Amino acid sequence: MKDIMAYKDYFGSVHYSTEDEVFFGRIEGINDSISFEGSSVTELKAAFEEAVEDYIELCQFNGKEPEKTYKGSFNIRIRPELHKQAAQLALMEGKSLNQFIEDAIEKRILNFK
Repeated sequence: MKDIMAYKDYFGSVHYSTEDEVFFGRIEGINDSISFEGSSVTELKAAFEEAVEDYIELCQFNGKEPEKTYKGSFNIRIRPELHKQAAQLALMEGKSLNQFIEDAIEKRILNFK
């Protein structure tokens, strides 16, 4: 993983500001904007975990679903030649382009775990 922290199935981006000499980040994959910061890795990790706990508690208090909802559809932009090759392979496998792309993403995710 690159510049990502994980806690309780939540992910936080991690950055460093040389100007402010502080690590900072935000909780990713939620419908709100929640940030955290720390002057050391230990402080950053603690701030991230505290931000997640506070966010979960706030969502429970407000009766709100904490995680971002995904529609199951999204637009991607790829090189035309790659698009053509994917469409041809999908056709040869008797699949729609959508099914071909879904299978490719699923295979990549399973290989990542």
